[in-house]
Amino acid sequence: MSQDDRETVADVMSTPLETISGDETVMEATKRMRETDINALVVRTSPRAIISSTDVLDAVAAGRDVSELTVSDVMTTDVETATPDLYMEEVAAMMTTYGIKHLPVVDDDYVGMVSSTDVTAHLS
Repeated sequence: MSQDDRETVADVMSTPLETISGDETVMEATKRMRETDINALVVRTSPRAIISSTDVLDAVAAGRDVSELTVSDVMTTDVETATPDLYMEEVAAMMTTYGIKHLPVVDDDYVGMVSSTDVTAHLS
């Protein structure tokens, strides 16, 4: 396979990007994830942040009352990101290295999301 034939993040990323405010409730975040059949939402904050189903599960496992938590209470901050021109092999390596399942795609601003499901589909 030549480099010209290799898939990039731009070829497989999910768009439009689903976002949520840090002030929203965790319950609202879980409803949005369920309605859109995704497992992570980008939180438009600085530094960059994401809330994933894993963040919610961690809060529940810790005995926290998610009905009273905001997205900011459980989100992961300083998230790794990908650029649209990265090759999928590079994304797979990043996910393995950092132990993550979602990478927001950034090109000046957020443009999409690439997930471990996208990587698995690419490698199949």
